[in-house]
Amino acid sequence: MAGWEKEIQQAVRHFWATRGHQAQRQGTGTNVDKGARAAVTGGAQMDEFIDLFARLAEEAGASPKAIFRKRAIELPGFFRPTKEWDLLVVHKGQLVLAVETKSQVGPSFGNNFNNRTEEAIGSALDLWTAFREGAFRSTIQPWLGYLFLLEDCPGSQSPVKVKEPHFKVFPEFQGASYAKRYELFCRKLIRERHYSAACFLTSGASQGLQGAFTEPASDLRIHDFINAFLAHITLRTT
Repeated sequence: MAGWEKEIQQAVRHFWATRGHQAQRQGTGTNVDKGARAAVTGGAQMDEFIDLFARLAEEAGASPKAIFRKRAIELPGFFRPTKEWDLLVVHKGQLVLAVETKSQVGPSFGNNFNNRTEEAIGSALDLWTAFREGAFRSTIQPWLGYLFLLEDCPGSQSPVKVKEPHFKVFPEFQGASYAKRYELFCRKLIRERHYSAACFLTSGASQGLQGAFTEPASDLRIHDFINAFLAHITLRTT
């Protein structure tokens, strides 16, 4: 457990350091929006999380040849030809698992929340429909994981008003911050069986450079996510 904690902290540090470097390279001192977009689109911020999962997969018994990240990460879809995942384990021609990692940093929480949720739901629907149609040559159900890291700041923690011109939104969304919305979202992804497991982390920009993070919900902890991840790999690769 302690080893995981250090590696998770390193992944959080890498996220913030990489994001800062990308913003400095691609942004300008007078164009904050351009720098923020550069950091979002630059990629690589979540690499340490993906590397951690890849190492754990190998330790759990998966062959290095069965673990894919950065290359050969496409899976067939039903509504589109293919979708790239952050990490795949394919053992003896069978899809064991797929993992998606996402993040969001301010200030444009409102503009990006719907994009993130629609993307995650769409990816899951596409994969499970392809699975139903036999795209993965197996009836053994794969494990699908979703990890989300959100910036912990006033913009993500402040209550957000909802517009209800015709009908009332569900009560849990009334006055919910973007942090609370993401927590609800990750929980519902599991309860509706879109994903096998989900993890929700928050981290502030300055403290994050020291590896600090929080887990707002006890049912969305990263250690539980990793345990489920390892259990499935052990079951399907040994």
